[in-house]
Amino acid sequence: MEMQTEKKKVLLSIRDEKQYFPVKKTGFREEQKYVKANDGISLDIYEGETLGLVGESGCGKSTFGRTILQLYPQTDGEILYEKDGKMMNLKEQPAETMRGLRRELQLIFQDPYSSLNPRMTAGQIIGEGLTSHGLYKKGDPALREYVLEVMKKCGLDNYMFSRYPHQFSGGQRQRIGIARSLALKPRFVVCDEAVSALDVSIQSQILNLLLDLKEEAHLTYLFITHDLSVVKYISDRIGVMYLGNLVELAPTEGLFERTLHPYTKALLSAIPTTDVNAGKRDRILLEGDIPSPVSPPSGCKFHTRCYQCQEKCKKDVPMLEDKGNGHLVACHYPLES
Repeated sequence: MEMQTEKKKVLLSIRDEKQYFPVKKTGFREEQKYVKANDGISLDIYEGETLGLVGESGCGKSTFGRTILQLYPQTDGEILYEKDGKMMNLKEQPAETMRGLRRELQLIFQDPYSSLNPRMTAGQIIGEGLTSHGLYKKGDPALREYVLEVMKKCGLDNYMFSRYPHQFSGGQRQRIGIARSLALKPRFVVCDEAVSALDVSIQSQILNLLLDLKEEAHLTYLFITHDLSVVKYISDRIGVMYLGNLVELAPTEGLFERTLHPYTKALLSAIPTTDVNAGKRDRILLEGDIPSPVSPPSGCKFHTRCYQCQEKCKKDVPMLEDKGNGHLVACHYPLES
């Protein structure tokens, strides 16, 4: 497994990425504080893979995805993108260059209701990016033909071309959002909770659609979700985030078969199952609330809720270490399971 990973082409290389948001001051002399949404994340995303990113709400998953796309100007660190055989630092690129790269770096939004313009038809929504990037001219018959082709791939019928968002169901709206992103033929797509707002039956349809489109167009996904069942189905590798940091990163099968971080173990124990023996499975309950990202705990950020915390965990920050087969964990006392 490790040798196969080495041969893969790195599409994005993130090094010590930090994203801090200033907190409004209540007094003139008060020290400026920051919400540390991402606090030093380093990982590689390989071409053609689906990297799942999981964690509790508020841990910085969506911020990480949007910072990669430079929708938020990063506070610190490097985000390197492979372009024509060279690695380019996205933070250093001028606005004009980034505008051109938007075709290759796309986003599927979480909410299929608020992410579509209610005053535009499905055809206009999908075609907007194509005209903005100068690929087609407005009113060009070839534009309509291409949009209908993209809609068909995304499971949308031709008669939907002239309909408005309020005339569609949630699943159909999400398909429009997917079609809008994929119409530009991107290389990398951030799927930000792309199925969380949908019914379970619709979720499976959208997931299968994303997998089919990935194979057809050779896409690379960063799939952000809080649902471990979903991420297991669609991902090649899974990263687990806690309070702005990556605590575990491993191939999907390796993560479920050999969980090394206590936080990941607690998340996996909470997955609903229809297994009759599920009652015998140990459920790990984490005590307390997630600490504030404005003033996170010293040492390991998880130590305030960890069931095997020791004195070292309160003082020293654990680094991501490879435990074999591409399985990385940031823990002083990783589990042996």
